[in-house]
Amino acid sequence: MADSAKSEKTSKLVKFWNGVKAEFKKIVWPDKEDLLKQSVAVVIISVVIGAIITVLDFGMQYGIDFITTLKF
Repeated sequence: MADSAKSEKTSKLVKFWNGVKAEFKKIVWPDKEDLLKQSVAVVIISVVIGAIITVLDFGMQYGIDFITTLKF
């Protein structure tokens, strides 16, 4: 009984890995030119978004500091 359970698990594991190998064969990897373009785009977008967040942060910080220093 233990042998059949063990062989069933092994069979499932083999099927799983065969499926993984089949899926990996379907992957279309980008060439160097596409990879470079996409990497540059990601870096540029990250820098732009970072700059926007920085400007908003300083603006909100200035606004909150201004509001908290008001004396009524």
